[in-house]
Amino acid sequence: MALRSDWSQRTCSMARGLDILGDPWGMLVLREVFFGNRRFDAIKSRLEVADSVLTRRLAGLVESGLLSKKAYDDGGRTRQEYVLTAKGEDALPVLNAVVIWAEKHLPAPSEQAHMYVIHSGCGQRTSSADTCTECGEPLTAANTSWHSLTRSDSPLELATAAPPQKATAHAASDAMPSSDTVPSSDTVPSQNGTAA
Repeated sequence: MALRSDWSQRTCSMARGLDILGDPWGMLVLREVFFGNRRFDAIKSRLEVADSVLTRRLAGLVESGLLSKKAYDDGGRTRQEYVLTAKGEDALPVLNAVVIWAEKHLPAPSEQAHMYVIHSGCGQRTSSADTCTECGEPLTAANTSWHSLTRSDSPLELATAAPPQKATAHAASDAMPSSDTVPSSDTVPSQNGTAA
């Protein structure tokens, strides 16, 4: 899943981490799964991404162990949806850090183009990626919400890791598109496909 080359065997931990988490599309796919969009078509609609790009990113995130596939019945037809693993859930502080850094250092193109990390326990916005700056409690997917002004008037709870499943083959062909439901009106895609 590397951007230009394989950094998975580098001696630097940051390089090895960036080999998996350094791809913008991969990070945006993780954002969508944390927001609860687990099906191919819902993620595709939100990101406005080509099937081939999304298929590769989902396959890479499954292969890297950040997501797993879970079967669901679509009116008599079995399809796959993507759920966080414990390893994927552990990436939350990285995503939080990107959001917090961007809010602090980058101008927003509109008043609605903001996203905040909220500690659900005390209800306060935090400026730390892993600990609530208001009450000091460690942040987890279970006690953190994201408030994306383009999605909702209030913070949205995050998805958490699914219980472990039996091992399955992780072929890239398994990440093919399916006919899933379109996201609800509170997840309308942005103009450029990258809005939170």
